[in-house]
Amino acid sequence: MMGAATQSASGAPVRARTVDIALPAVVLTRADGREVTLASVLSDRRPVVLNFIYTSCASTCPLLSQMIAEFRGRLGVARNQVHVVSISIDPEQDTPAVLRGYARRFHGGPGWDYYTGTLSASEVVQKSFGVYRGDKMSHPPVTFLRDGTGTQWTRVDGFATPTQLLGYFQRLLAAARGNST
Repeated sequence: MMGAATQSASGAPVRARTVDIALPAVVLTRADGREVTLASVLSDRRPVVLNFIYTSCASTCPLLSQMIAEFRGRLGVARNQVHVVSISIDPEQDTPAVLRGYARRFHGGPGWDYYTGTLSASEVVQKSFGVYRGDKMSHPPVTFLRDGTGTQWTRVDGFATPTQLLGYFQRLLAAARGNST
């Protein structure tokens, strides 16, 4: 089903496809103030759900964040084994303290980390994931999924429902298990 388009609850198209992403060598700042490299954040072998947000967004970002919060709820106890990563596309405004407040709003917690960084680092990361638009107001609703290793990600374009995202995620993990045997 990768590459096939489905519809979100609103009727808008949702498309998932496999993409290769080379992680850039950038330093980001986690909401707790700790500086880390993106590669180290994503190298712990846990499955990853990643998106791009900015905290003053009034449309796309709250919808994506709510969808991820509901997706995490549907994972049940397995959510402790999934690393959710939200990266700010507005690092000038989204300080670690601001990100901590945003995390509380969407019931973030262990396993859901928020990152900011320099404007340059933010642009490099967005470009490597193919979501850079030059203006935060025109950012696309995109969620990325990875089984925990490698460079292949599932890119989900559109406002997927929590159920759709869970389905993409379960298929991704099943395919990874099939490839490791």
